[in-house]
Amino acid sequence: MTTFEDGSHYDTVIVGAGQAGLSLSRLLTDDGIAHVLLERETIAHEWRSGRWDNFTLVTPNWQCRLPGWTYDAGDPHGFMKRDAVHAFVRDYAASFDAPVVEGVEVIGLVRNDAGYTVSTTLGTVTADRVVIATGGYHRPIIPGYAQQIPAGIRQLHSSEYRSAADLPDGAVLVVGSGQSGAQIAEDLHLEGRRVHLALGTAPRCARFYRGRDCIEWLHDMGVYDVPVTQHAGGLTKRESTNHYMTGRDGGRDIDLRQFATEGMQLYGRMTGIDDGVITIAPTLEVSLDRADAVAESIKDDIDAYIARAGIHAPTEARYVPVWRPPVEPQSLDLEAAGVTSVIWCIGYRADYSWVKVGVFDGQGHPTHQRGVTGADGLYFLGLPWLYSWGSGRFAGIERDARYLAEQLASARSSLLDSVSSGP
Repeated sequence: MTTFEDGSHYDTVIVGAGQAGLSLSRLLTDDGIAHVLLERETIAHEWRSGRWDNFTLVTPNWQCRLPGWTYDAGDPHGFMKRDAVHAFVRDYAASFDAPVVEGVEVIGLVRNDAGYTVSTTLGTVTADRVVIATGGYHRPIIPGYAQQIPAGIRQLHSSEYRSAADLPDGAVLVVGSGQSGAQIAEDLHLEGRRVHLALGTAPRCARFYRGRDCIEWLHDMGVYDVPVTQHAGGLTKRESTNHYMTGRDGGRDIDLRQFATEGMQLYGRMTGIDDGVITIAPTLEVSLDRADAVAESIKDDIDAYIARAGIHAPTEARYVPVWRPPVEPQSLDLEAAGVTSVIWCIGYRADYSWVKVGVFDGQGHPTHQRGVTGADGLYFLGLPWLYSWGSGRFAGIERDARYLAEQLASARSSLLDSVSSGP
């Protein structure tokens, strides 16, 4: 690791020392480009501090690779648990002695005549180039009406959930059915908790189909390599919710209908609360049907790929819904249902308020082409759908990092040329 000195100047400052920032650091190290990574907490801290005890990767271990670093623990088709992922990334940083300064928060970024001024909690440095590799998940979303939840009920965001044992006895309301919501609901269900799950619009994907993990099929089909600009809707794809499935216990589907047959209570979209009673839109059946339709459409694509490529693969019967809601619940009385905890699993908001450079759209999202902004020397890395669906996965980080490393090398070369040819 390295030290931080107020007033220093760096060729490149990378903000954030997760897998994305570290991947670029490895490539810059190989290229001999001086740089520093500034990390508010510790290396890869989100993998431990922001996930629950039974968290397991959804992506298989063979996809866990970074520049000069691959998974080699002997279970390529398994799924790493939280602590193993944390160790994987930290070991990566140690493998090339990444120049990380831990415990320093960047609180301001502005342009100066020669590059950028980076203000931190430990002082100020300057840089020719800055790469923001803090991801896109900064501020947990809690709806305003959460304030109306009765005071005796514990509320927490998915990032704060650790285990069923940490919650007070009683039923739990989980709000949101994306990857975190569906997996946390499963975790609580397996622990014997009474779970009430308010669904959103998240799609789902089967874990396995026709003899292989669906992610393997999609990888071979090149789905994770298609640029975001080539998708229907273009850049709006960056707002898509990931499909829910799980890597737990070797990987399996998350079938919310099956959970319903086992006692989990399912609801449509939560819309508010009035005097301790949750109000719910009648969207449950539509949400379940749409999630299933996405899963089946993925199977259609896999079938077509198998046929085109002439692959011999076992056939498999298609999914048949095991449960349908007999009614559409439109309310939930928290006290009557014995709910003692609410877990909000409705995502995060990005927060780039510290970046005082005009590279954002009207909604506060960075505008860029493959991480390259319109401001010379300012880049983003590690964002979902930065370039393709693969950008949000370990397997896609190297491609994004290499592209930026090439841009940085070119910018540095141009700067050196201009200096050498100056008066």
